[in-house]
This record gives sequence, structure tokens and C-alpha cells, in this order.
Amino acid sequence: MASKFSFGESASLNKPPLFCGDNYQLWCIRMKFFVDSLDRKIWNVISNNDIIHRPENNVASSKNERDHLHYVAMNIIVSALDFDELLKISECISAKEMWDTLERIHKNSRSAWLDKDESSAESSSLDFKMDVLLKIGSFDVPNPSEA
Repeated sequence: MASKFSFGESASLNKPPLFCGDNYQLWCIRMKFFVDSLDRKIWNVISNNDIIHRPENNVASSKNERDHLHYVAMNIIVSALDFDELLKISECISAKEMWDTLERIHKNSRSAWLDKDESSAESSSLDFKMDVLLKIGSFDVPNPSEA
């Protein structure tokens, strides 16, 4: 049976989900969960290009931690990309720049693809599934006890 997704049927807790140019928004959701599970400061580096600063007496240790988190974030993104996608971000110098570049390249690909197949029932089904996944990814999930 062929897999519906480019990343296979299951995910590893030890390596990031692989992005091969398809299902960008789904990959973003999976990456956010993966990175958050490692360390929320890493996601802050990717999304905001910085870490949340705590008052510390040792400024050198804070800079070392920030530099380390930037390299960890960049390594996670690079490890999650196939060769073609890696080439697209090869000139980037920060994790945020990598993330933003991928978003700029792939952000509109889903809407263009759906417009092309708008008349088919399959695109409506895929659109519905993607909306559900995006709501889950943004933590917009209703509480079952309130139903």
C-alpha cells in the first residue's frame, strides 16, 4: 500500500519529519510539535530569531546558550529537508531565515494547487482535512467536556 504522505506512516521521536516539497503546511505543524518536544527555546529561535532571556549574572554563558540554540535550530531544519529543499535554503545564515525562506517558497503552493482542482470532490476533502490539521496545529481544539 502506498503512503499518502511523503514522510511515511509514522514519525520518529529522534529525528525531525522529512520535507520533500509536498504538504508544506502539514510539515510545519509536525515540525513545531517536534521542536517544541525538544525545547521550546529552540522553537523561539526558529520563529523569532531569539531566545527568551532570563536575568543571568554570566553574560558569556547566556551568549553561549543563545549561539548553541541557534545552531541546534539550524541543524534540525537542515536535517528535516531533502536535497532539493536544502538547496533552497543553503544561503541562509539563521534558522529564522531558513524557516521564512521555506514559507515564502511554499506558502501559496497549497492554494494554487487547490484552485487548479477546485471542481473535484477530492480537493474539497483534502481542504477539509488540511483545515482540521491546521486547527489542531494552532491548538484550536474544542474541549470534549464542554460539549
